[in-house]
Amino acid sequence: MSADGIGKRTVRDLDAAGLRVLLRADLNAPLDGGAVADDTRLRESLPTIRLLLDGGASVIVCSHLGRPGGKRDAALSLAPVAARLAELLGQPVAFADDCVGPAADAVARALAPGEAALLENLRFHPGEEANDAAFAAALAAHADAFVNDAFGAAHRAHASTAGVAALLPAVAGLLLEKEARYLGGLVANPPRPFAAVVGGAKVSGKIAAIDHLLPKLDRLLLGGGMANAFLKAGGANVGASPVEDGLLDAARAILDRAAAAGVAMHLPVDVVVAERIAADAPAAVVPAHAVPDGMMALDVGPATLDAFGKALADAAAVVWNGPLGVFELAPFAGGSRGLAHALAALDAVTVVGGGETAAVVAREGLAERFTHVSTGGGASLEMLEGKELPGLAALDDAVV
Repeated sequence: MSADGIGKRTVRDLDAAGLRVLLRADLNAPLDGGAVADDTRLRESLPTIRLLLDGGASVIVCSHLGRPGGKRDAALSLAPVAARLAELLGQPVAFADDCVGPAADAVARALAPGEAALLENLRFHPGEEANDAAFAAALAAHADAFVNDAFGAAHRAHASTAGVAALLPAVAGLLLEKEARYLGGLVANPPRPFAAVVGGAKVSGKIAAIDHLLPKLDRLLLGGGMANAFLKAGGANVGASPVEDGLLDAARAILDRAAAAGVAMHLPVDVVVAERIAADAPAAVVPAHAVPDGMMALDVGPATLDAFGKALADAAAVVWNGPLGVFELAPFAGGSRGLAHALAALDAVTVVGGGETAAVVAREGLAERFTHVSTGGGASLEMLEGKELPGLAALDDAVV
């Protein structure tokens, strides 16, 4: 393993002076009226871009945006992203209206050391998602070296994540390194006590992560819609709450495994219920084991939030993936909001596993009070499941 703890060479190992570097970033930012509406992902990419530019490299940035299905779509052009990236960097960013071919070649070749360009949306070409060898070779032809900093796409074996890495010296960017260290390295060797909070709508989407985490945990706290399966598996009446009945045996098996391993399990003790999922639906707090018929559990209640806070008070490390309720609607956001503030106040390593959970933290303005907030939803979950990410695996191994 290298000093960064991910077993791969990183951008710090690259002598970038005079090199043309192809940087795969995750600039999949929402647009509104032809401008970037949320530049979080752009900002996360800045440290690697600046490191390369300051090191004397010509940086050719590439990214996808949305799901154009392999066809050009003017609404998903990266041109607005190039404009915002130039503002953030404080220097011009050339834009190529294609990512391969003469237009892209001309822009890439014209760059001087310390200059940057952004290529047009990779997914305008079907060869990107198909990991087509010819498309990967056309991308690789722009550069002397490859840096992958797109954690949000690292769980996909696409041409710009896996294909190019086989054709050029390939290293991890600072963001990819950080994500792998906190979501992989922390789980592999956590400080104690180590706790995980797992939420979200369905247990089917999280069961692999729970299976992987369980042997490494001291405490497991479950919330959100997925907790209904565990409550029902334990004999609770969950009313009309959505439950994946086919996974009740799997939930019982996890409860049994946790008990046998001495992992403290924490399920909701009270829940916020309503007859329908709507902001104007009358809501009430009831015991988690006795949800009235016709009512759905849509958030954890105040007693659960208090119990969760006590269970996490002395934790040395906490990973949180999945909201505790329907956080998009105010009546059912209290659990997720309360947990975010409780974790932000801990003297512990606190890691948020991307997606909706990161959105909760961002809404509360707490991101800077967490040790790490992941930028990748699917990628972070797969890493918590212990899966190998193709975009990381394809990079050059660190020298031992």
